[in-house]
Amino acid sequence: MKNLIKQFLPQWAINWFYHLPTAFLANVIYGFPSRGIKVIGVTGTDGKTTTVNMIYQILKASGKKVSMVSTINAVVGGKETDTGFHVTSPNPFLLQKLIKESVNKGCDYIVLEVTSHALDQFRFFGTHFDVCVITNITHEHLDYHGTWTNYFNSKAKLIKNVEFAVLNKDEKYFSKLAHLVNEQCKVASFGFSKSAEFNPEKSPLKLKIPGEFNVLNGLAAFATCSVLGVDNKTIKSVLANFQFLPGRMEEVRNERGLKIILDFAHTPNGLENALTALRSKESLASRSEPGRLISLIGAEGFRDIKKRSMMGEIAQKLSDIVIVTAVDPRGQIREINKQIKKGALKSGAKSGVNFYIIPDRQKAVNFAVRQLSRKGDIIGIFGKGHEKSMNLDGKAEIYWSDKEAVEKALWKTS
Repeated sequence: MKNLIKQFLPQWAINWFYHLPTAFLANVIYGFPSRGIKVIGVTGTDGKTTTVNMIYQILKASGKKVSMVSTINAVVGGKETDTGFHVTSPNPFLLQKLIKESVNKGCDYIVLEVTSHALDQFRFFGTHFDVCVITNITHEHLDYHGTWTNYFNSKAKLIKNVEFAVLNKDEKYFSKLAHLVNEQCKVASFGFSKSAEFNPEKSPLKLKIPGEFNVLNGLAAFATCSVLGVDNKTIKSVLANFQFLPGRMEEVRNERGLKIILDFAHTPNGLENALTALRSKESLASRSEPGRLISLIGAEGFRDIKKRSMMGEIAQKLSDIVIVTAVDPRGQIREINKQIKKGALKSGAKSGVNFYIIPDRQKAVNFAVRQLSRKGDIIGIFGKGHEKSMNLDGKAEIYWSDKEAVEKALWKTS
């Protein structure tokens, strides 16, 4: 029914006449609960989930009573909650229910991961944000938003009427965002730039998790918790001990001498960051023998088409071998693979040599682990990360786990 309605009504009409009234009703039913708690919203193309978890852990360690909701986990009043999300923010009724439960549990703060779709669809309408964090805004979701400007404007909605705005100084849109805040709002900047208030020189971090992008996530969390009054010692201690999240540069240990990494990277920027991290000196130094970087990538059906060739080009440029496989193709696997290959060819892809297309994801994982790899290689498996389902035909979700797929490839002989 929803798909039928979408065929005849423009998205703006659905947003104003369905999503907005739904969000308003949810607030009325739960009594506009965000008025009784400080709300921290984290948005951006990449890094949202990690940054939300970092902020949550720092605030908790500082003695604050805090809840959090991200796309992979939710903790409300100290109790883990199953959200069942699939790369999205919760619907307004669940969102307001979780905020209400947090207030009832006596929480001081709630940290929310906020997507551009949710902002555009008024899912957070009625939620008063005290702090806004924007990690970055790069290429993604143009299938929905149409243009990068529309995508930017959706993200920028979060910045209005907040007390503190934590922004990435390294991004070219920093000044544009900083000028959107109200007169009472205080802006805190983070990044590698020397002019950022929170940078590696002024706020040095020692992280267990790899990648410069995680340093940026850490600096964003540092800036956020600092403006909220948490002392530097607590912030640095928590970040130094911050562990891998499921499907975020998560390593699958094995006895074959391989470094197998699962990561959710599903955008051009996210993929480039992850591959750059895997090619870093630290990653290379962690291997007992030098090897190659093998990447498994894909793209979603009925989603941003333009990013597909970009991801193919990036993967081929930064990897020794690329395997293209299913990532929620929704019945468009051939078209998707063709578009990814078009980009990979720009970076020197040679079919059967350093480039392969294996639509079946389990077979692709098996091929990488059992046939292609040798001791010392890094295998990066991207696109699904923490997710526990996959849509192959556009009709139904089937159970899927990248971690289980790797374990099958490692230990099964058939």
